[in-house]
Amino acid sequence: MRGILTGGLLSAFVAFGVAGSASADGVERSGNTFHKAICGRVVGAVARCHAHVVTDSTGKMITSVRPPISGKTPADLRDAYKITATGSSSTIVAVVDAFGYDTAEADLAVYRTQWGLPDCTTANGCFKKLNQKGKQKNYPPQNNGWALESALDLDMASAMCPNCQIWLVEANTNSFKNLGTAVDTAAALGAHVISNSYGGGEGGYAPKFEHYYDHPGVAVTASTGDAGYGVQAPADMPGVIAVGGTHLVADGSDRGWSETVWTGAGSGCSKQFAKPEWQTDKACKNRMVGDVSAVADPATGVAVYIQGHWTVVGGTSVSAPLIGGIFGANGGVVDRATTLYANPSAFFDVTTGHNGTCNTGTKAYFCNGEVGYDGPTGLGTPNGSSAFGN
Repeated sequence: MRGILTGGLLSAFVAFGVAGSASADGVERSGNTFHKAICGRVVGAVARCHAHVVTDSTGKMITSVRPPISGKTPADLRDAYKITATGSSSTIVAVVDAFGYDTAEADLAVYRTQWGLPDCTTANGCFKKLNQKGKQKNYPPQNNGWALESALDLDMASAMCPNCQIWLVEANTNSFKNLGTAVDTAAALGAHVISNSYGGGEGGYAPKFEHYYDHPGVAVTASTGDAGYGVQAPADMPGVIAVGGTHLVADGSDRGWSETVWTGAGSGCSKQFAKPEWQTDKACKNRMVGDVSAVADPATGVAVYIQGHWTVVGGTSVSAPLIGGIFGANGGVVDRATTLYANPSAFFDVTTGHNGTCNTGTKAYFCNGEVGYDGPTGLGTPNGSSAFGN
């Protein structure tokens, strides 16, 4: 039974900006699918989450008491990316989000039970919810938009690494200082993977927060954005694995799936950070975004469960924890994005589509899918987990 959610989570389209709350963006369209950002635009040293929920034409979230048929399942995602590893309870995948999520453990249990994934609870040591100081108490108040983001992140990490420990680390607010503090906390407590499904414009403030995302030996993933061509922080930071997005559909190919660039994925040449030694593209003299990608288009989105309802969600908020989960399934120990660039043949190359208008010629790859490396999808999407860990 499908319907439009008119209460409760309808207020999910409220996010916090520099001076309090701001309305979320208007309705967008991908093919015949309407969708809406669940977090509003922000200005300055604060971040917005990058999740987009599928809606009707008026912007009301479409929900169901049963899993949406159109939303991709863990089995779909694992098949699309040829992931067979399931991870280990000794590996910790942490997702960092802002504000609270009161029903996180209960909602995650429904998702995992629905798809036959093993129990992941506080009692059995698999699940932890922590505040930004690393305590299992004194959580920030719930913000419904960020709660849906958190639900998505937990579900995607679970889908790709069902046997990993899954932690939710809740920052007090969506300021880069608080989110960065939560990342530092996750790293200090032993997380092997830290997923960040949020970002803000690449302002001059970005270098000030780089140290929060610099954790050698930890796979720190970050969404490249949901507004198309353009660079965002923290995906621009050299210590981060920048994750772009695709449109993923089943087809009759040997792989069984095909992908094109999602128009909303971010990409571009950083103005703030020098080029890492492991990046070799020629036209960008600084850090190029992104590194790798996975499904993100809401029109080919994933099934997510929250507070009594299933819905379909997209955005690079899907791809960052999905890639993080693959790192977890493979052990989670990496030398930043160097791990990926050392094995470029371990990806499905995404060669068509674009996320905006950029210079032609030598810089066409900044916003266009091309053979080999390109900005919107990086090296491509996972073809097995061989490039994602030790």
